[in-house]
Amino acid sequence: MSAQAANGPEHLFANPVWHALHSRHREFAVGADEACRYPADVAPFGAVAVPSPAALRQLRALLVPGESVWLFGRHDVRAAELRCVESLECLQMLLEAGVAPPESALHVQRLAAADAPAMVALTELAFPGFFRARTCAMGTYYGAFDDGTLVAMGGERLMLDGYAEISGVCTHPGYRGRGYARQLIGQLMHDHHREGLRSWLHVGVANVRAIALYASMGFSVLRRVTLERLRRDA
Repeated sequence: MSAQAANGPEHLFANPVWHALHSRHREFAVGADEACRYPADVAPFGAVAVPSPAALRQLRALLVPGESVWLFGRHDVRAAELRCVESLECLQMLLEAGVAPPESALHVQRLAAADAPAMVALTELAFPGFFRARTCAMGTYYGAFDDGTLVAMGGERLMLDGYAEISGVCTHPGYRGRGYARQLIGQLMHDHHREGLRSWLHVGVANVRAIALYASMGFSVLRRVTLERLRRDA
């Protein structure tokens, strides 16, 4: 059995931020022995090796007063002087083995750091607070434009050994129903297939329209996961 088969995807996906920051995203890691996080301008995610009081206290030390980060799983934060201020239920979905990327009829443009303000503005319409000024540095992002305005986008977020997360998929409300999301996801699937990576993603359980789209493109549900936003108040 290969090391990848022994350690994923179940092992990797149970604590994906920790594994991303200790592998393909290690250049972003801000951390201590048992806790780590992304820089605030990259992504609002943190992780602990195990959900112990000591690890959560280390995580607290990585935050400034008033700052919060999202963690996968549920945590007893009372002993760490953190507070859970919000939770989010999501599905983890993985592209089924052998699914071929769809043919793309839409011209999409690779986005660059100069497009970050437009990317942040667009994502604020769909999932406020998750996409930051340097989130685009986490992977490759593509967009569709209308008369110079970014109207749809999608890209990569948590990168694990053998697996690339599709994220940031959104379309301006005035341009929905034109197939932009499917085409952008398809472009990323093509990239991952070419690079020998398996596509995976997270989607809110209430977003039934997106879940149906992902299922139609060959993604299946791995598990339901909880994310908690933990805040250091002082």
